[in-house]
Amino acid sequence: MKRITIKDLAKHLLLSTSTVSRALVNDKHIHPETKEKVLDAAKKLGYKPNATAINLRYGQSKSIGFVVPEMTTPFSARVLEGIQHILDPLGYRVLILQSDENPAVEEKNLNLLEEFNVDGIIINTSHDTQNTNLYKEIMQRGTPIVFFDRIPDITLDVSKVVVNDQIKASLMVEHLIDKGRKRIAHIMGPSSIRNAKERAQGYQQIMQKHQLFDPALISKTKGMSFDDGKIAVQQLMDKGILFDGIFAFSDTLAIGALNYLHELGVAIPEQVAIASFSGTTLDTIVHPQLSSVEPPLFQMGEAAATLILEKIKDPSATSQTIVLNAELSYRASTLGGHKA
Repeated sequence: MKRITIKDLAKHLLLSTSTVSRALVNDKHIHPETKEKVLDAAKKLGYKPNATAINLRYGQSKSIGFVVPEMTTPFSARVLEGIQHILDPLGYRVLILQSDENPAVEEKNLNLLEEFNVDGIIINTSHDTQNTNLYKEIMQRGTPIVFFDRIPDITLDVSKVVVNDQIKASLMVEHLIDKGRKRIAHIMGPSSIRNAKERAQGYQQIMQKHQLFDPALISKTKGMSFDDGKIAVQQLMDKGILFDGIFAFSDTLAIGALNYLHELGVAIPEQVAIASFSGTTLDTIVHPQLSSVEPPLFQMGEAAATLILEKIKDPSATSQTIVLNAELSYRASTLGGHKA
């Protein structure tokens, strides 16, 4: 069935398109009888307004871009819920694009959002430096950007929402040491991710404090998948490196390690205790449940949405950094008995 347009209404009513258009947006200069006539015809003929065209007429698309490395885990989805909680009541639509941890794909996504004339972009980056110039160019062209979780080169003047990765990572490693673990391996995420470096620093700081640091215990990954977690543990074992604890950059890496150790018959946590960061609901659906540092993802989304609205309203508004408190949740993966 053909979509009814303003031109169709104008032809049906023998009125000009400008008169019909103004009647539909409740222009006070349109006679009440004419307005009623237009609205009645619109209802009878099934006219649906083109929200995009209307918004662009007033200088806004009423859409926000949301660019994330992945939508596979609940991490980004929970942040999105917080964003929509703020933006939906205001009539904004959120356009979701996934970079697949690839800065080249992220670049294409950002360019696409500019073509769609979004009012702003909320992004979790896939690389901490590679697209920095593009971020600058987009903002200089008038589209504000707010960063969350992973942020780019810190010399950029941008608004961002983060947690204190280094401090929270150190506290989780301290917990493992308190549970009697002395050979704690660290499954480190890709070094192109700011968080990976900061969490590794937190790990190293505490291990050195207790004179337990051994660089051989750090296993760097190329990706963030379950398989990457498995490979990291395989590499440690192939080198004959002994460990009685694991602190992983993310829950996907931790679960990959957990599943592989299960396959080998290693008792968790009796023989190896495992903890992670960026905890999502994934941590509670594995056995044993994972101890994890858990950022407040819903609140992170709300904060990012609030910041982007401020920048849309006033592009010259001072950039802000919001640091949220991540909770440490201790579960069975670190709380069981330890066999020396």
